[in-house]
Amino acid sequence: MMKKNFTDLALLLLRVGFGGIMLTHGIPKINALSDAANFPDPLGIGGMPSLILCLIGEVVAPILLIIGFKTKWAAIPAAMTMVVAAFIVHAKDDLATKEKALLYLIAFIVLFLAGAGKYAIDNMKK
Repeated sequence: MMKKNFTDLALLLLRVGFGGIMLTHGIPKINALSDAANFPDPLGIGGMPSLILCLIGEVVAPILLIIGFKTKWAAIPAAMTMVVAAFIVHAKDDLATKEKALLYLIAFIVLFLAGAGKYAIDNMKK
C-alpha cells in the first residue's frame, strides 16, 4: 500500500481558506480610511495607525498568505492582529466571542511554523 503525504495540499488549503476568509473581515475596513480618526484604537496609538496595522494584518498579509509569498513573514502581522483582537479588543468577552480570533491565530501560527508548502510562490523553482 502506497502512503501518500498530503501536507503540501493541507498547507495550501490552510493558506487559501484562512487567508480568503480573513479578507472578508479586512476588505470592508478599507472604507474606514475616509474616517480613520473614529476607527477603534485598542493600542492607544491613534485611529489611523490602528487602522493601517489592521489593514496590514487583515488584507495585505492574507493576500500574501493566499499566494504563498513570504508566507512565514506574512503570518506574523496576521497573527499579531488576532492577538490584539482576542486578548485586547475582546479581553472581557466570553470564549464564544473571542473564539474566531483564536482560531485564526492558531492557523496563522501554524503557517508561520510550517511555511507555505510546495504549492506557493515561495517554493517555485527558478
